[in-house]
Amino acid sequence: MHVDAYLERIAFTGATYPNLATLTALHRAHLQAIPYENLDVQLGRPVGIGREAIFEKMVGNRRGGWCYEMNGLFGWVLEQLGFKVTRSAGAVMREVSGDTSIGNHLVLKVELDEGIYLADVGFGDGPIDPIRVAPGDFISYDFEFSLSREEGEWWRLHNHRGGGAASFDFNLAAADEALLVKKCDWLQTADESVFVQNAVCQRYKANALWILRGRVLRELTPCDKKDYLIADAHEYVTALDEIFGLKLPEAVSLWPKICARHEALLAGK
Repeated sequence: MHVDAYLERIAFTGATYPNLATLTALHRAHLQAIPYENLDVQLGRPVGIGREAIFEKMVGNRRGGWCYEMNGLFGWVLEQLGFKVTRSAGAVMREVSGDTSIGNHLVLKVELDEGIYLADVGFGDGPIDPIRVAPGDFISYDFEFSLSREEGEWWRLHNHRGGGAASFDFNLAAADEALLVKKCDWLQTADESVFVQNAVCQRYKANALWILRGRVLRELTPCDKKDYLIADAHEYVTALDEIFGLKLPEAVSLWPKICARHEALLAGK
């Protein structure tokens, strides 16, 4: 881990004391600099949870990543800075699919003097701030969220109304790392996985949440949304660069699949 290289990657120049102010500033800087994206899955490149490979991809090669990568990198940095961090299992849409979803998301438990906080830079369109783990409504980047206590040791984050997934559950105990590996493999190989089916990029930028799902580029704010239909492969690669900071010319090869998926979704409406 080269902390200075990571801090340069997210353009962070503030203090790095292990406190809430630093955690909040780093959390925001990470999400504004590094996009959530699953393009390696789309390109057929294996994605793992090993720290060194994640660092090289996201810092060395200035790419983004999905939850295992985004929170994997962020948690490693926090540890190096002296934070007390636990890698915990998340479960996106557990309220619908039940316990089979456990491990399909990675979150971070951070213990501070001010209390226990959920740090999650890997949900894509989730809170831009770390959240104190306590039931109730809260606002992050002017989007409305809430946390509720569920059965046993589970908590549920309810996403804002424009979110792609309505919720995810999390348990603050240490995750089963073998389960995370298994879920990571399944999500990038199973035909029924939404990550196999759809190319997705998301990033907080310029007072909005930008979402590129297939051919549709969305500029989302708490009060409005604007959708733009990507015209061709050149425009797609340009959007990856200009909106999400991803220089990935090989993504032109994804265009036929993206168009086919777009037409299939339209036909299903």
